[in-house]
Amino acid sequence: MSDLIFRDATRADLAAVVTMLADDFLGGERGEIISEPLPDSYVDSFNAIRADPRGRLIVAEREGEVVGCYQLTFIPGLSYQGAWKAIIEGVRIAGTVRGSGLGSQLLQHAINLARDGGARALELTTNKARKDAQRFYAKLGFKNSHEGYKLEL
Repeated sequence: MSDLIFRDATRADLAAVVTMLADDFLGGERGEIISEPLPDSYVDSFNAIRADPRGRLIVAEREGEVVGCYQLTFIPGLSYQGAWKAIIEGVRIAGTVRGSGLGSQLLQHAINLARDGGARALELTTNKARKDAQRFYAKLGFKNSHEGYKLEL
């Protein structure tokens, strides 16, 4: 489907992005709040992402509607002779269009951005309960090569 437009998110897209983040079985556990006006914490984080030259919040738009998103962050490292890597998170497709192939296009866009930005690797994590997402990422060539840990602070 070539009718998708990928672009950096604007403040006007923030409610759609938050809605997609909340629209899954784990969204409620994170306490996502979907209301207008959005809490200042979302706006503050959005502004910080936009101000960071190493980070981008990308949306996929179709016919004027935001139908997907992801956040991409580049980080330097000393491993692999000082190679940069990119980390992708907050990957979401709107519930109304899930299963239509948009996710593959979204991830291919992220892969291209990471490669074009000089990253040696693109890393992501997904919750262990997201079995469909794990199969999806594996189908795209991502390897389940590490065990991840998280400490809620």
